[in-house]
Amino acid sequence: MYQILVILGVIGIVYFLFIKKKPLITNKPKNKKKNETPKSNEMVECAYCGTYASVDECIISNNKYYCSDECVDKA
Repeated sequence: MYQILVILGVIGIVYFLFIKKKPLITNKPKNKKKNETPKSNEMVECAYCGTYASVDECIISNNKYYCSDECVDKA
């Protein structure tokens, strides 16, 4: 009986040390303020189609970023 308990203990230790995955602790950056304007090299999402484009290439209409004139017309 003692041998069975030792084997189960070893299996339990191996499971908790090597097999069971621990949750990863990530430091998420704080959300940007809405009034903060993006930098020129930053990528923003198109308000219509969801495509990411550089701020330099985007079209701003009604305080929203669009990737092309077509998206502005459709929105």
